[in-house]
Amino acid sequence: MQGSRLSPTNFRGKARIFTMKALILVGGFGTRLRPLTLSVPKPLVDFANKPMILHQIEALKAIGVTEVVLAINYQPEVMLNFLKDFETKLEIKITCSQETEPLGTAGPLALARDKLIDGSGEPFFVLNSDVISEYPLKEMINFHKSHGGEASIMVTKVDEPSKYGVVVMEESTGKVEKFVEKPKLFVGNKINAGIYLLNPSVLDRIELRPTSIEKEVFPKISAEQKLYAMVLPGFWMDIGQPRDYITGLRLYLDSLRKKSSSKLATGSHIVGNVLVDETAVIGEECLIGPDVAIGPGCVVESGVRLSRCTVMRGGRIKKHACISSSIIGWHSTVGQWARVENMTILGEDVHVCDEIYSNGGVVLPHKEIKSSILKPEIVM
Repeated sequence: MQGSRLSPTNFRGKARIFTMKALILVGGFGTRLRPLTLSVPKPLVDFANKPMILHQIEALKAIGVTEVVLAINYQPEVMLNFLKDFETKLEIKITCSQETEPLGTAGPLALARDKLIDGSGEPFFVLNSDVISEYPLKEMINFHKSHGGEASIMVTKVDEPSKYGVVVMEESTGKVEKFVEKPKLFVGNKINAGIYLLNPSVLDRIELRPTSIEKEVFPKISAEQKLYAMVLPGFWMDIGQPRDYITGLRLYLDSLRKKSSSKLATGSHIVGNVLVDETAVIGEECLIGPDVAIGPGCVVESGVRLSRCTVMRGGRIKKHACISSSIIGWHSTVGQWARVENMTILGEDVHVCDEIYSNGGVVLPHKEIKSSILKPEIVM
């Protein structure tokens, strides 16, 4: 590894082959993203035309991580079968650590202990699978080395800190002083961003039982003045529910515009930031954007209007349909002159008939919608 890559030394400077590991907290059923998670586990739901978890695995691979462990308690075989192709393509080892009971956010680390510790003493990454950001992981490694503490966490600034657990930290050094859960009075505006870099010694603090890393483990490390926080540059979003998924797509595409705008679509029919897979077909006189992702094999017929929405693989949007602030699941169809808006979510293989209106309908897979959905409701 040369150039901007990390040098092949461990953090204490002895030259050797560089190995680094990461654990992604995948967790359970993804109920907040139903009906999409009725078809695949949540980390495999497409975001900006590829599975959510792939954004993280690619970022980890880019900074030299050699093995990713998925902490999972639901459908591990589905995940592993799907990720086999990427394991080969990305040349990274992907394994599962399966919980037989939900273990919270810290228990899975104890369960995966043998997979994470290899005697090298290297720190390892831990990521929440719902988090989308620019993943400044190389900067985080440098930060971790510089402060010499036991653990580093990424924090992000938010406008309404009272809705979250706030991290109170020393501005100059990043040393974490305390955590305040949903503060009534203003104590700070930085919250835990769900990306950590931990020394192996942190595992000695965690018992194999359901336990929270945020509420039980980090406060103890902080009390010993060994926990440091780095402010995340760029955007951040937890995309585990539909409204935040749509917001996350806007932030992601905006970031893509700044970093590699050649990946975004251009043309007279495009408004703002739009991502279109090269295998998708778009008809004449459409108006697409802002903040739209159109996946592989999609067909968008003539005169269609799309804004702030995702059309996943194999979707078909028929002539003059209008879709905004919605998610169209895999292989679904929206009929001619139909109007779909206000956080409508179509599961896999849903067919909305011609001239139908959906106002916030949440439609389970394999349904045909023959009458309009006038107010937000779940269609079984």
